[in-house]
Amino acid sequence: MHPAVKLDDLVHQRASLGILAMTSEAKRVEFRFLQSELSMTAGNLTTHLDALEKGGLVSVAKGYEGRRPRAWVSITRRGRSALRAEVATLKQIVGGVEGPGELW
Repeated sequence: MHPAVKLDDLVHQRASLGILAMTSEAKRVEFRFLQSELSMTAGNLTTHLDALEKGGLVSVAKGYEGRRPRAWVSITRRGRSALRAEVATLKQIVGGVEGPGELW
């Protein structure tokens, strides 16, 4: 079987992959920063965060900074593991494309 079948549909989407990658690099990431860096609308980002949170891949904490409401996003252990697995699968695919021989 080709490694592409191991790609996780939840993780592999461009927005979801971006969210997981960015949150893996920091303790927590503010919603508006994610929105800006990933060029997403607030509604679209919220939809992706809801799916990732339901999948146990991120956690969202809401609170206030001064009087302004804020939301911070953190990757979970499960999310970090899913991201590592996705990257490993992508490396397999790239290796097969760039190298000689067959992947499967």
